[in-house]
Amino acid sequence: MTDLEIAQNARLRPIADVAGDLGLKADELYAYGPHMAKVLRPPQAQQGKLVLVSAITPTPAGEGKTTLSVGLTQALGRLGKRVAVALREPSLGPVFGIKGGAAGGGRSQVLPMEEINLHFTGDFHAITSANNLLAALLDNHLHQGNALGIDPRRVVHRRALDMNDRALRNVVVGLGGAVDGVPREGSFELTVATEIMAIMALAEDLADLQARLGRMLVAYTRDGAPITAADLKADGAMAVLLAHALHPNLVQTLEGQPAFLHMGPFGNIAHGTNSIRATRLALGLADYVVTEAGFATDLGMEKYFDLVCRQSGFRPAAVVVLATVRALRHHGGAASHKEANPDAVKAGLANLAKHVENARLFGYDPVIALNRFADDAPAELELIREFAREQKLEFAVADIWARGGEGGVELAEAVMRAAEAKPNFEPLYPLDASIEQKIERIATAIYGAAGVDYTKEAKAAIQRAAAEGMGDKPVIVAKAAASLSDDPKLRGRPTGFRVTVTDLAQRRGAGFVVAYMGSINTLPGLPKEPAANRIHLDEAGKTLGLF
Repeated sequence: MTDLEIAQNARLRPIADVAGDLGLKADELYAYGPHMAKVLRPPQAQQGKLVLVSAITPTPAGEGKTTLSVGLTQALGRLGKRVAVALREPSLGPVFGIKGGAAGGGRSQVLPMEEINLHFTGDFHAITSANNLLAALLDNHLHQGNALGIDPRRVVHRRALDMNDRALRNVVVGLGGAVDGVPREGSFELTVATEIMAIMALAEDLADLQARLGRMLVAYTRDGAPITAADLKADGAMAVLLAHALHPNLVQTLEGQPAFLHMGPFGNIAHGTNSIRATRLALGLADYVVTEAGFATDLGMEKYFDLVCRQSGFRPAAVVVLATVRALRHHGGAASHKEANPDAVKAGLANLAKHVENARLFGYDPVIALNRFADDAPAELELIREFAREQKLEFAVADIWARGGEGGVELAEAVMRAAEAKPNFEPLYPLDASIEQKIERIATAIYGAAGVDYTKEAKAAIQRAAAEGMGDKPVIVAKAAASLSDDPKLRGRPTGFRVTVTDLAQRRGAGFVVAYMGSINTLPGLPKEPAANRIHLDEAGKTLGLF
């Protein structure tokens, strides 16, 4: 069966029963029907162990981090552990574009899959509304006399929508006459790319949320002074729109374990993981909490350790690095990832080795998890198993797409053993290092770059950020996900390359700066054959084509 058919044929537990497994009471839930709820209880003291799932460099084949995270959770549940998984919410843009849904796959999914992949509990609508309220207040301020002296050419805040629409990347607003506003150039970005999404994923409580919203950089005056959301008196109304969305969402895995799905920041221009609030809530209720970071160790894991762990105080007990035979074939130079190719797998192990090295830079010996596919050849599996032996690492084959938790028991046992170790966690760089020093540390240590180059625009933006008090913040690098370098065509483990920083943006509310390497698009377009073309309802009103 397809992922959707498996999900539609599943028998879901009442959400109150799922919550009860964690000790949550019915009056601590705000239900959205029988199978979804927001949890109103504040986070409590941590009792559980956090497991961070990362991966090797992404490929067109898809590695399945979410599927593995759910399968691992189900396997831990089969071993009698009180467990929860904490994941990001899907965005409608990818659902109707190329990627499709983001609720796992096969026998390792979070449910109800259709609702999760579509409107869910309305969190993204709330973020879109708050983001566009700020934009409306800004343009209204310009229209009503511009008392703050904002330069319309130096507005940095963008409007947003949760749908891929390339026609809105660059727009002109305020056309039509004097009563229709002040004409200026503007732009849109995907809701998950907004700073408000990142803020929601990092905020600890309502007071922290409103303070962060107030610090958001919106524009500059004609004299070059920064204007924030608080200067526009927008932070209070924005917080009101977002207050309910700040409560984590509770659903369930296909096998009935609790699953917290909350927020969904981009994995390149932000930190690419679920909310601190949801993870903290889960850690206070479960023995083990499985979470994932977007993309691979060079983008997701590095940001989790250098940003999320710094802001939250989290310290994962274990790290899992996911690999697939198909991905290793790709990184080994194979023309096709669908055909057995032990030589390509052997060559592709260099990419896996770099991601193992990256985990060790933070003090962790990762568990290597192989997400199994039907076309994996025994000789290819043995090459990976031998690599793990040479690295003295835990290794497990996870057959979780086809078999669910049963196929992940070997991995769960390996993760529990790894979680007994005491990692010597260290961030990659000190916060008092300069912005350039942080960028160069990430590029040389994590990517393996020979050095970093800067455009004139990037140098000016870095200097401005330092002068405006952002020099002591973590750096988020936005670059191609398909390579350890900033060139998506470079597979495997490239060497001798340099990366180029083209620009830098301040995210004052979220508490980081974004260093751009290459061209990063925050509003994707639709492909020639969008996923939306195959999604429809049958005569009975049943959804078809969603996966």
